[in-house]
Amino acid sequence: MLRKTIRISIITVCITMLAVAAFAAAPKYVFYFIGDGLGPTQRMAAEYYYKMETANPEAKLVMNSFPYSALVTTFSDNTLVTDSAAGGTALACGFKTTNGYIGKLPSGADIKTIAEAARDKGYAVGIVTTTRLTHATPASFSAHNTDRDAENAIAVDQANSKFDYFAGGGYRHFVSKDNAQGLKSKRKDNLDVVKMFADNGYKLFVGESARDGFRAYKAKKGEKVFASLAASHIPYEVERRNSKLEKDKIPALSELTEKGVEVLSAQQKPFFMMIEGGRIDHAAHAHDAKSVILDTLAMDEAVKVAFDFYKKHPKETLIVTAADHETGGVALGISLDQNGYFLDLKELENVTVSAEDNLDKFYNKLAEKESDIAKRHETFIKYAESKWGLTDRTPSEDKILNNAMDVQDKNQSLPAKEKVRYGYSYTPTMVAVTDLVSQRARIFWTSFVHTGTFIPASAIGSGSEKFSGFIDNTDIPTKIAAIMNVKLSDVKKTDSKALLGNTFGPQEEYSKIPYNN
Repeated sequence: MLRKTIRISIITVCITMLAVAAFAAAPKYVFYFIGDGLGPTQRMAAEYYYKMETANPEAKLVMNSFPYSALVTTFSDNTLVTDSAAGGTALACGFKTTNGYIGKLPSGADIKTIAEAARDKGYAVGIVTTTRLTHATPASFSAHNTDRDAENAIAVDQANSKFDYFAGGGYRHFVSKDNAQGLKSKRKDNLDVVKMFADNGYKLFVGESARDGFRAYKAKKGEKVFASLAASHIPYEVERRNSKLEKDKIPALSELTEKGVEVLSAQQKPFFMMIEGGRIDHAAHAHDAKSVILDTLAMDEAVKVAFDFYKKHPKETLIVTAADHETGGVALGISLDQNGYFLDLKELENVTVSAEDNLDKFYNKLAEKESDIAKRHETFIKYAESKWGLTDRTPSEDKILNNAMDVQDKNQSLPAKEKVRYGYSYTPTMVAVTDLVSQRARIFWTSFVHTGTFIPASAIGSGSEKFSGFIDNTDIPTKIAAIMNVKLSDVKKTDSKALLGNTFGPQEEYSKIPYNN
C-alpha cells in the first residue's frame, strides 16, 4: 500500500512538473501580424520595390526572411471567397463562420478569440490597426456581432474587453453624437464610448490633435491606453510619406506597434498583440499598386519592431505573420506587346497620392467647381501627370483617359442606379488612371474584390516550427493557442458549407450581398 502511494505521488509530481515545464516553455510575448488582402504577389511586389528603393539586390522584407512559412487556405463557411469578417474570425477564433460575422459561429453563438483567451490566461493584450478599430479584422479579435457593419455596437464591446492597448483609427464610432470636442461622429446616440474607456481605466488619445501627446506618452504599469487618431481609417502610407510638414504626419504602423510594446511591457506580465496592416486590402481593391506596396512595406517596418524585440528575447517570443485573404487577383509581368518577361516598378516612383482617398472623387469635385468641360479635362490631365506620373502618354493612353472623363461627364446627369461605376462604386477616371499606371509597371489586376487563392504565413521564435506546409486559416490561432497554453472555445468543428455540394455554384446568399472588404 505504501509503495502504491509513493508511486501515485511520484506520478503526480511528474505530471505537475511536466505541466509547469509546458507553461514555462510557452512564449511570454506573441506578435500576430495580419496583412489584410496581403497575398503572395503583394508580398513579392513589395520586396522587389524595396530592393529597387534601397538599391540593394539582397534586400528582403523582414517577414520574408523568417525560417518557417506556410500556404494558407481562406474560404469561409458559406463561400469559397471570404470577406474580412469571416476571414478575421477564422484567424482570431479558429473556426469558420459566415461572411459578415464577427467573433460568432454560423449559428450566431459567440466564440472565444485568441486575444480573449490570452487575456483570461493573464496576458496583457493589444490591438493595433491602420483601419478603424471597429473594422472587420480588429473587431474579430475584440467583439462579437453577426453584422460587421454594426460598428457602434462593436465599439462598446471593445470598451468592455479589458484589453490593455488599442491603437488605430475610427474615433467616429466611439465619440458621442453631440460630443463637446466637435469631433466627427457616426453614432446615432449620445453614448460616449470614449468615456466608457476612461471609466475602465484607459489613458485616452482621441482625435488628430492627440497624435503629439500619444507620441510623448510614457507607459505606466496598470495604465491601459486607447488611441484613436483618425475619424475613419489611418491615411495611406503614400500620404504619410508625402506630408509636407512633419507635425502633420500621423504615427506609422511601426510607431503604433512600438508604443504597444512599451504599454504592454510596462504591465510586467506576458503579452499578446495583434497588428493589422489593414489598408493593403483597400489599395488592392482600387488597383492602387503604389499604395499596396508602400502599405506592405509599412507593415514590414512594424514586423521589424517585433523582430528587434525578438532578438532581445529569442526564447520567449513568437512572431507570426499572415493574411485574411488576397485582394485584386494581382499578377506581376503583364505583357502588353511582344516585349514581355519584365517588370518596371520605377513607373510607380512618381505616384504621390492614394487612389481611394484622393483620386476616386477628384474628378467629381472638379466637376462641381469647373463647368467648362474642356478646362475640366485639362485640369484632370495635369493632375494625372503631376500626382500619378502619367506623362509622355501614348495615343491609346490618351484615349482611355478621355473616354473615362466622357463617361463621368455623362454620369453627372444620370440617376444613381444608371451611373457607370466599378468595384466599390469607383469612378471611371480613377480606374483608368490606376490601371494605366499599373500597366506601365507591368502589373495586372483580375478583380476589384477578394480572391480564393492561398495566402502566405511566416513565423519565427518559440513554437514557430509549427507554421509550415499547407494549412487552413483556422489552424493558425489553434496552433498559437496550443503554443501559448491558452484555451479557445471547445466546440466541435464541422465541415464548411462552401465545401459541401456548393463548390462550383453561387455560394449561399452571399452573392446577394454588396462587396465587403
